[in-house]
Amino acid sequence: MQHPSSNCDLCPRLKKFREDNRVSFPGKFNAPVPSFGPEDAEFLVVGLAPGLRGANFTGRPFTGDYAGDLLYATLLKFGFARGVYQEHKDDGLTLINCRITNAVRCVPPENKPTGPEMSKCRPFLEAEIARMKKLKIILSLGKISFDAVVRSCGHKMTDFKFTHGGMHELKNGVTLTGSYHCSRYNTNTGRLTEAMFHQVFEKITAAL
Repeated sequence: MQHPSSNCDLCPRLKKFREDNRVSFPGKFNAPVPSFGPEDAEFLVVGLAPGLRGANFTGRPFTGDYAGDLLYATLLKFGFARGVYQEHKDDGLTLINCRITNAVRCVPPENKPTGPEMSKCRPFLEAEIARMKKLKIILSLGKISFDAVVRSCGHKMTDFKFTHGGMHELKNGVTLTGSYHCSRYNTNTGRLTEAMFHQVFEKITAAL
């Protein structure tokens, strides 16, 4: 199982939302968003789901919204990306030893996937992780993404507690760390600062 088809019907609510968006926003991507970056990377970033006017419009994870501004600037700063991020998938930006995906590939209403939708999409995340033969560390952005990775790697959610910057050894030998999501809400409220985000990346580069 590589990637959901452009008309994936596993989740009726998400399918209906996608079809509505194709009417409301013609010319935009409006499909399950594929991963970005090389499969032989040692580092995987896992977000929750595409943003409506971000990845759902552009077709590239974290591209076109505020979360992408902070994420890609940080990837560039720490040497995981090369080029200039310009909020569209044809900006020429490339990832270095890093890949980005989402726990849920389709944009959900109000950015809130349901439990069953998370479960339906989990096989794609499981396959993503399995294909990355050189994978050493996963960064989950937010608790829901963290829990999705934990389950995808064969653990119970109670096996590990999400904390910002916490490091956990998974049974497949991969290290899982978490960060508060780099959303505008979290940065505006001070839950996540740029310095806090950079501290997580400092741990990641040290681990690699």
